[in-house]
Amino acid sequence: MNHPAELAINQYLEDATSGTSSMSEETITQIGTDVMDAMRRQFGGGNKRDEFRLRMSNIGKPTCQLWFAKNKPETALPKPTTFVMNMLLGDIVEAAFKGIIKEAGVPYEDKDNFVTLELGGETIKGSYDLVMDGALDDVKSASDWSYRNKFASYDTLAKSDPFGYVGQLAGYTKATGKKVGGWWVVNKANGNIKYVPADGLVLDDEIAKLEETVKTINDNKFERCFEPVPETFRGKESGNMILNSNCKFCDYRFACFDIDEQPSKVSQAKTLPTVAYIR
Repeated sequence: MNHPAELAINQYLEDATSGTSSMSEETITQIGTDVMDAMRRQFGGGNKRDEFRLRMSNIGKPTCQLWFAKNKPETALPKPTTFVMNMLLGDIVEAAFKGIIKEAGVPYEDKDNFVTLELGGETIKGSYDLVMDGALDDVKSASDWSYRNKFASYDTLAKSDPFGYVGQLAGYTKATGKKVGGWWVVNKANGNIKYVPADGLVLDDEIAKLEETVKTINDNKFERCFEPVPETFRGKESGNMILNSNCKFCDYRFACFDIDEQPSKVSQAKTLPTVAYIR
């Protein structure tokens, strides 16, 4: 375990499973209120999801992706019909997690959590998740693969972070003046919970990167952040170039590269994975 609170959380969940613990009406009501607020945010209408502005939740993303969002939003792939539900599930997980840690006796702060940070002449705004033991933590829900691989450690997350989780955590930490914490991660497939400390995050370095991001966007300068890579099969290159894995979920990948997404040309799996080949 990476955090002392993990033991208390696991014990509470074990007791809840065996029926030897309960949840207070106050906590249940708070979770319900938070979920209703999330429903209003996601389904209440008037949510301008495509309106570009730099904010804490996107400031850590690749600058090329932010450039497209600002200058060529019409080139984005349509959001899937699952988008709103995925956003809502993340909100519900966060609400439930906070209720669980409260009932487990783990103290935390999340009141007055709206913060601002001056970066490159811009005021970046956002609302952090929670502070525990004086450290800024973020709550994430993850697929089973991401839980086991991307969130295996700080290093695995920082190595491939197209969603900007490291920059987001750094921004909130700087804005609050708290210590660097990490991520509470909930596996959406099975409900497992773990803590991933940001033990390799150097705050000044990450803030400098965010400053550079703001400058790049304000200068309206476009540079690709990632280049195509050779396709390999059993340790050997196939001769094909494919999309960098950091670009896999980017809404602007078809505008940035001339790609052809098709079944793998080299895999021998019964169900061939889809690969984005560079034309």
